[in-house]
Amino acid sequence: MQVQKEYKPAQAGEDEYESLRWHTEEGFTLEPYYTANDLTEGPVTTRSLETIQAVQKHSPGWLNAPEWIVSDEKSDNSSLRDVLTRGADALVLSLSTQTGRHGEKLSRLLNNIKLSENPVFFRLSDDTATDFIQTLKTIAPYKLKGGLLMVAGKSTAEATRLTVDSPQFRTICVSSHVFHNAGATATQELAFTLASLADTYDQLTDSGLTIEQLVPKTILSVSVGTSYFMEIAKLRALRVLLSRLVAAYQSSSLAFFIHCQTSTFYDAKATPNTNLLRATTEAMAAVIGGCDALTVHPYDSVLGTPATGDNDMSDKGFSARIARNVSVLLKEESYLDKVADPSAGSYYIENLTYSLVEAAWTLFLTVENQGGFAKAVASRFVQTEIERAYQAKVDAVRNGKVLVGVTKFRFDEPSTQTYNPLTDQTGLLPDRRLAAVFE
Repeated sequence: MQVQKEYKPAQAGEDEYESLRWHTEEGFTLEPYYTANDLTEGPVTTRSLETIQAVQKHSPGWLNAPEWIVSDEKSDNSSLRDVLTRGADALVLSLSTQTGRHGEKLSRLLNNIKLSENPVFFRLSDDTATDFIQTLKTIAPYKLKGGLLMVAGKSTAEATRLTVDSPQFRTICVSSHVFHNAGATATQELAFTLASLADTYDQLTDSGLTIEQLVPKTILSVSVGTSYFMEIAKLRALRVLLSRLVAAYQSSSLAFFIHCQTSTFYDAKATPNTNLLRATTEAMAAVIGGCDALTVHPYDSVLGTPATGDNDMSDKGFSARIARNVSVLLKEESYLDKVADPSAGSYYIENLTYSLVEAAWTLFLTVENQGGFAKAVASRFVQTEIERAYQAKVDAVRNGKVLVGVTKFRFDEPSTQTYNPLTDQTGLLPDRRLAAVFE
């Protein structure tokens, strides 16, 4: 074989081909290359390939949706309107409970931002969706675009009913971030996100909503990490898994909306400029994988201070602008918005997608056999599985896997030498960064 002929083993006697195979942390092995013969000899058949491709996104493009932590409604409004003229297509706004419930403050924040033209996605600090929607509709009494990027709760059903006249405003959100940031593998992230969605749908259908009403109002908010091909396949696998899930409800609706954000789990406080490279790789994986909206975090957001506007001449203003421009470059100079599902037909990615689908579906069924996601959490099955995966990631770095700027090619500026590892753990699962142990 040509690959074996040209490959020069690092050590005498080393099995050339075996050293090129990728033994993933998900538990399956990828070959160094694939050909059309694998469609007849391997697990991925032409039919399964067609099934995978049929449920992918069919229209190219995505929304460039930078995130903004709201602190002062009046000054933030000016900055947000400026951002929308400089590359952003949509906004992700993190609101305090006070702003969300106070009509005057919300009106000041959204002044001259028309939600029928510029989608706005809101993160709320608690389960106040119904009150928020009622307040929002008094300010913007027209068809809204955007949605709620908050975990579905008791008020989700009523919020969904209140926005039935705005089909492009999505009120049901299930997120993978809690699993991703705790250290989950791609398989675990997919399976547990799907199990969480199944629990959510069960609750909402019990409240009287139908699956046909739920799917078009659903956002899957997903973190995208640094393993380039794995993350592309993860997003493509997610759409296959979603199609299997809705089929169980005797539905064929696939109008899901997938919001992606670059990972904070892989960000580093040491040598934070390297996060620029991570974010670019993650953003490319997100758009090639088929996201509908993309949030690129500024490279220094891990340092804890919120992003600011372009008129801010500080490093924060620079990092916010560069983060937004990553998405702009992928559109305007890389033309990744011209083709839907650009990785379709790549034997390598199709095999990886297939492997992820089958592994995640098996784990999802394991959770369902335990009584669903809530019961699997109560029994600590979910936490134990993810903890094992996280420790494997840490051990891999300790055993030589490189974190650029942290364990190799590190440069400590005076301002980065005092950072401490993340120790606070709140909620269901710990919110971690892989680099924190080594900083």
